Amino acid sequence: MQISRISLLMPAVVVLAGALLLAGCGGSQQGDQAAGAAPAAPAVTVVSVKSESVPLVTELPGRTTPYLIAELRPQVTGIVKQRQFTEGGEVKAGQSLYQIDPSTYQAAYDSAKASLARADANVHTARLKAQRYADLVKIEAISKQQNDDAVAALKQAEADVAAARAATDKARIDLEFTRVVSPISGRIGRSSVTPGALVTANQATALATVQQLDPIYVDVTQSSADLLRLRREVEAGKLQRNGGATVPVRLVTEDGTLYGAEGKLAFSEVSVDQGTGSVTLRAVFPNPKGELLPGMYVRARLSQGTKGDAFLVPHAALSRDPRGQALVMVVDAGGKVDARPVKADQSLGDKWVITEGLADGERVIVEGLQRVRPGVQVQAQEAGAEPAAPAAAAAAK
Repeated sequence: MQISRISLLMPAVVVLAGALLLAGCGGSQQGDQAAGAAPAAPAVTVVSVKSESVPLVTELPGRTTPYLIAELRPQVTGIVKQRQFTEGGEVKAGQSLYQIDPSTYQAAYDSAKASLARADANVHTARLKAQRYADLVKIEAISKQQNDDAVAALKQAEADVAAARAATDKARIDLEFTRVVSPISGRIGRSSVTPGALVTANQATALATVQQLDPIYVDVTQSSADLLRLRREVEAGKLQRNGGATVPVRLVTEDGTLYGAEGKLAFSEVSVDQGTGSVTLRAVFPNPKGELLPGMYVRARLSQGTKGDAFLVPHAALSRDPRGQALVMVVDAGGKVDARPVKADQSLGDKWVITEGLADGERVIVEGLQRVRPGVQVQAQEAGAEPAAPAAAAAAK
């Protein structure tokens, strides 16, 4: 019985062993194929760069300052009778802003005019007397001494008239100074005094301040090293100055908004600040709506010139190493990635201005940087090009 039972199981065992052997061989072949297959090259998007003339714009920090500023101080002593303006409002040149009590100055002016009239009367009498004595001395009716005294009296009377006229002018000026007027047109700030306050001539504290804000100045600073570098590049022909006598300037306000009007560079300071090593530049901007106020922090964009052989690459294409060196990833003719150090000191819109490190026609990676490293083989596709069709991709496999 046992022999017959074993003889019945033998064919099944042989079949099972053969199946296992075939499965093992098939699995080994598939493993060998998987092991021999190379990983797919990562796909990246590139742009082919081309040198072009690029305007170089320098962004410098600065502050706004008034175009004109006038601090109002009294030139006579007295009690303030009226304040004739609205704080924070607009005033015109020559507009009366304060009225100081004029009563004592009016009286002094009236007295000076009376003294002048008396002096005029005296000089008239002295002139007639001198004329009569001149005739009498010719016939020896009077002595020469008397004639000389008459001439001297006339000259003294004329001097008294001049002194009285000067005193009258001073009294009139003091009376006019009881009206404190604005020397410029602009916006006036808060008043430091109220009606009833005693003010003194030429006091240290200003009554109020008037500032002309249209146009308005923007003072910015540039390092002397940058200024020297720009001059050397212009002399070497690497940088072309823009035509025209004035340098255009754009302004970025504190909230990052680009100011609507364009300004121009007014002048550059003739000396370098020893403490900061910088030079002050002053630009002037129209400010008809009063959007710019004195003391605001702004950033001025100055056009320094045109770089003739620069490259523009998107911001996403540039990275920096731990030392701060700017790098871009370039795909060579063989499809390998190369890390290229470049010089990128300025930004223009959404692109970096590359002045050193690239050549015409080189392909810079702009997408897929996180999947590559130097020396890796990649599949490069130009930005904006149509992706490969699925059928073509399958045929390539």
